[in-house]
Amino acid sequence: MSHRKFEHPRCGSLGFSPRKRCRRGRGKVKSFPRDDSAKPAHLTAFIGYKAGMTHIVRDVEKPGSKLHKKETCEPVTIIECPAMVVVGVVGYIKTTRGLRSLNAVWAQHLSDDLKRKFYKNWYKSKKAAFKNYAKKYDGKKIEAELAQLKKHCSVIRVLAHTQVRKLHWGQKKPQLIEIQVNGGSISDKVDFGYKL
Repeated sequence: MSHRKFEHPRCGSLGFSPRKRCRRGRGKVKSFPRDDSAKPAHLTAFIGYKAGMTHIVRDVEKPGSKLHKKETCEPVTIIECPAMVVVGVVGYIKTTRGLRSLNAVWAQHLSDDLKRKFYKNWYKSKKAAFKNYAKKYDGKKIEAELAQLKKHCSVIRVLAHTQVRKLHWGQKKPQLIEIQVNGGSISDKVDFGYKL
């Protein structure tokens, strides 16, 4: 606006500045809800994909407003949420510098979709990820690791991945996320995550 002769109100909100491409495609969970041990064990997050937008007509329930008990048209976002698959459990212990991961227990059988996540070039790779890890299930190593999580950890999170192939938009590599388990005791949380 270097050559404007008269004043002019600015265009666009400064609340959304700087308008640039996002740093990460998948949103990061900055903080999970506060844990309440009185409630049963449950997950605290989920991943959905924006499918598009539409509009709805709804009745407004807002006493004092001009639109009270009248219909209004509003834009809405449609979010598609294909079922997620839990593939592991992670335990964290509290230290003076915050949380530190103690151990992660992965599932015995992982889908090829998830194994894509661990390779840059899938079709050239040997597809051998987690082949040796599955041998842990022959003995009692997995039970020992779960017992270690129950004994020492203060925060339990599950590793879950999306089924992005069901969206039919060309992407095959899923997104992997940690979801905190809240409610119940630590033992309940570990059992809940392991059964999923």
